[in-house]
Amino acid sequence: MKERIEPSETDVSRRKLLLTTGATSISAFAGCSTDNRSTENGTETTAPATITDHSSPDLEKWVDDVPRPGVIESTGMKDGQPYYEIEMSEVEQNLHNDLPPTTVWGYDGQYPGPTIEAQQGEPIYVRWQNRLPDDHLLPVDTTVHSDLVPYDTTGVRVVTHLHGGNIEAESDGHAQAWFTRDFQDTGPEFEKKDYYYVNDQPPTTLWYHDHSLGITRLNVYAGLAGFYLLRNKHEQDLGLPDGEYEIPLVLQDRSFNEDGSLFYPTAISDEQKSGEQSQPDTSIVPQFYGDTSVVNGKAWPRLPVKPRKYRFRLLNGANSRYYNLKLLEYDETSGETGDDGPPFVQIGNDGGLLSEPVEIADRLELGPSQRADVIVNFSDYAGQTLLLHNNAPSLFRGTLERSEETKPLPEIMLIDVDDAGSIQGTSQVPDKLTEIPKISANAVDRTRQLWLSTQTDDYGRMLYLLGTGDQKVGYRLDDPVTEDPTLGDTEIWSLVNNTAMSHPIHLHLVHFQVLGRESINDYDPDKDTIKPATIESPQTYELGWNDVVTVDPGEVVHVIAHFGEYEGLFNDQTGKYMWHCHMIEHEDHDMMRPLKVVPEL
Repeated sequence: MKERIEPSETDVSRRKLLLTTGATSISAFAGCSTDNRSTENGTETTAPATITDHSSPDLEKWVDDVPRPGVIESTGMKDGQPYYEIEMSEVEQNLHNDLPPTTVWGYDGQYPGPTIEAQQGEPIYVRWQNRLPDDHLLPVDTTVHSDLVPYDTTGVRVVTHLHGGNIEAESDGHAQAWFTRDFQDTGPEFEKKDYYYVNDQPPTTLWYHDHSLGITRLNVYAGLAGFYLLRNKHEQDLGLPDGEYEIPLVLQDRSFNEDGSLFYPTAISDEQKSGEQSQPDTSIVPQFYGDTSVVNGKAWPRLPVKPRKYRFRLLNGANSRYYNLKLLEYDETSGETGDDGPPFVQIGNDGGLLSEPVEIADRLELGPSQRADVIVNFSDYAGQTLLLHNNAPSLFRGTLERSEETKPLPEIMLIDVDDAGSIQGTSQVPDKLTEIPKISANAVDRTRQLWLSTQTDDYGRMLYLLGTGDQKVGYRLDDPVTEDPTLGDTEIWSLVNNTAMSHPIHLHLVHFQVLGRESINDYDPDKDTIKPATIESPQTYELGWNDVVTVDPGEVVHVIAHFGEYEGLFNDQTGKYMWHCHMIEHEDHDMMRPLKVVPEL
């Protein structure tokens, strides 16, 4: 049976959602088009408008092929290890055949940046060079962390974070370790120019992206992100698809102006304001959803494949958008979908390979910054066209009112399977992938109760915060450290979502295991221990090692982490890191907290 693709409504949560505090109108999702003008007292002025007043040009879909990011080579050696110099610069790049070239920011002159490939146990050095212009490509809200950020500094602030890297604090890309062009000015946490990535962790799909305080959302949206693939001999000997049959795919959403430039909102709507406070001329928005699918830097692309197995390294690189993915047969002429296409067989996630492959029965969920390493077998689909379909609503599992200001994005990209007969090749998917030691909940040194909450800021704007059991309303970024695990300790973090939307929570430095989740109504914060048998088991895509976990409204997610080397995996590190929501607008304002790992006594 065929159906025409329509914007998806909210999907059913995997558990019953509970209405909690923080409910508000969805008109929070607002923007401003610089092309929208009004006349006041006879003078034409630029007037703020909601995101509904802007739509990208009507682009023909499925015109351009999906590009594949190249692999960057080292520029020399340092202390006997490969050394890279990677510049951040402003370039023009064609993101769609019908658009004029778009001005973007890229690593090594490209968006997304080049892929760094490294081997487990073989460290590398990287110097991230800032060659960006003095003025930002996108509108900057100088009220965000105005007491911490010197907005009058000449030049754009940047700092690169290796997301998922088990690395020293000095090289982690702390939000206050920013630097301007040629390191002329640096932030208070800046310590070194050459970052050292020890690569002493399981092989996995990492990614690097900007992390500068107060403008991360803008820098990443402008294009500052790329893949970092860590490999080892065990993984390479499994016989998985490789070479041209292994494809990294970063999924993002963007909006465009008629001249091809990137559109990003500059104001929140009146409905989002709390009270009558005046708003800054350029104001941060609570979330942003683009109306155009972009894969590997191409809008509405298509991917030609052969009828055989492929390995896709999927990354959700969007600012705020969730993806809930499935392959469907597709009639390009009518725009209708048919039966299900080949399933995703997941072999890995954030922290590396799963212990065994898992066939995703329905849809593959990816929250912002999450990765999924999947195998897709196109052998039975020779000559067919498939649609990568997304049914995640813009406000994922939210209990807020919906409006036209949200932008569902059901069509992601097309896949064209060559009409040749099935090509078996030599790749395989073994029944056993790796050994993953389980972190025992019986040997926990501390259990922390951490709350996700909402307030409003001085301008009446929605403010998402992270708190503790002692201060559920939340702390600001510059409040004293409250999460200070000791090196070698094992901790359970119980993440309590007292807001009306889902949040992808990311911990720097460590990978954790998901113990499970429960309703906030069933949660007893006075209990000293968590019994996995009494809570809902993690989802299949949450097995193994994770550095991001989605916490839905009205639920508590329990994760367990060991801070340091564990069963021969990872390595010991101390110092100041961060943990935060990875909806980047939330991270910038103000859903981010310091995390300090202290040495053993």
